[in-house]
Amino acid sequence: MKYGLLLALVVSISACRTEPAPPNILFIFTDDHSARALSAYDTSLIHTPNLDRIANEGMLFETALVTNSICAPSRATVLTGTYNHINGQIQNGPPFDGSQLTFPKLLQQAGYQTAMIGKWHLKSEPTGFDYWRTLVGQGPYYNPPIAQPGDTTVIEGYTTEVITDIAMNWLTSLRDTEKPFLLMYQHKAPHREWQPGPDYFEMYDGQTFELPETFFDRYENRSSAPAQAAMRIDNNLSVTDLKIDPPDNLTEAQLAMWRAYYDPRNQGLDTLSEAELTQWKYNRYMQDYLRSVKAVDDQVGRVLDYLDASGLAENTIVIYASDQGWYLGEHGWYDKRWMYEPSLKTPFLVRWPGVTTAGTRYDGLVSNVDFAPTMLDAAGVSIPESFQGHSLRTILSSPGASAESVSVRDDFYYHYYEFPGWHCVRRHYGVRTERYKLIYFYGIDEWELFDLQLDPNEVNSVYGELAYAEVEADLKERLARLRAELAVPEDTRPIYGSCEMNGKPIFTQEDV
Repeated sequence: MKYGLLLALVVSISACRTEPAPPNILFIFTDDHSARALSAYDTSLIHTPNLDRIANEGMLFETALVTNSICAPSRATVLTGTYNHINGQIQNGPPFDGSQLTFPKLLQQAGYQTAMIGKWHLKSEPTGFDYWRTLVGQGPYYNPPIAQPGDTTVIEGYTTEVITDIAMNWLTSLRDTEKPFLLMYQHKAPHREWQPGPDYFEMYDGQTFELPETFFDRYENRSSAPAQAAMRIDNNLSVTDLKIDPPDNLTEAQLAMWRAYYDPRNQGLDTLSEAELTQWKYNRYMQDYLRSVKAVDDQVGRVLDYLDASGLAENTIVIYASDQGWYLGEHGWYDKRWMYEPSLKTPFLVRWPGVTTAGTRYDGLVSNVDFAPTMLDAAGVSIPESFQGHSLRTILSSPGASAESVSVRDDFYYHYYEFPGWHCVRRHYGVRTERYKLIYFYGIDEWELFDLQLDPNEVNSVYGELAYAEVEADLKERLARLRAELAVPEDTRPIYGSCEMNGKPIFTQEDV
């Protein structure tokens, strides 16, 4: 009888217990966001209070690296948890193979409601989503055509705000409140051509930005690759980049506002000296880039405020990242692609209430190939063996996490494939450790080795120097091991076609 009463009590207590609800996941993704333009990382250029909220209430990753610093390949890596030689998206252009395994499909199978809203940039239709509304291709900054199953509709307005409006409508009115959700909320900004909305025209007006230390880099003491690139702020920006010409898809009212602001500020350029014109271009570039970032920060604030007000924030993981880093004049450049630090690193912030200690920073090596396994692990979904990244859950749940106390890797592999192509960045791959970086430009058989502790700007390759012989040998062993572990095939594609800048050939097959 006592046993029966005890059993009944245990059953009763067990029935009262409920398993914790799976966390919602809000994945916020931007395009080409330099960590220097996010005040949680660097306060010298901009104040981004809403993105900073994610860092202040969660964890900031100081060394988050991308496997391939270019848009479509990065997005494919995020979806699949694999490198581009596995998921097939080695460069921009070809459509993404949506039939392959992705983390949204696995969350969907596990009972999550999944939504993809904003910039997709993978050409094929999204798969693994219950709801999707995406920009068509790259998408404009104004009046974006928005694709949905079987239809495309132009929505008038500023794209950063339009994407947020759609996301907010899904969150507040369309989602199934009985299910956990994955919302991939993805912005075009601050991608080229950095076109600010009318509310941001005058922000940073008249501000002069100091040229970076390496702005006039002559690309000496390295391989020949950097000198061949066509991405300099002083020489390669177009008239549309510089807002001398307006966008071609504005309404009459938008065009009037655009001209009222920009036209008076485009006068007198022919009177500037070469040095003054270079400074003017840099100021214009930085002003418009930062204005585009501020719009994103404001719109992210709308979404975070809703999570707080609705009570969803308590069980919602918020992740912020960009598809890669970006150059804000370092080495004289804009754009990305290189294995050098400004484009290799992406901002990466995670807020996970009840798991991640607020205000923590992690200095170890992590990557965008880790995003998918981390989200699956957080949701309690098994990580497929085919995924090549690592779950960061242990790091996120460790109060004083550091590379010394907990890590997922000691070295990292990078591979860029798109050459010839825009900006003329040579094909290369390499390995990065905490202190060193070895890069191989395999189209021209040239190497670079950087000591990031002594040369953080990467202006002096020490490849071949006797003092670094042991480091060089170690890095080559690491590189060979990583390529074997990741099953990286040799890239035997011939170099063909032309290398272009702003649609104009810079050199052709014969020149290569």
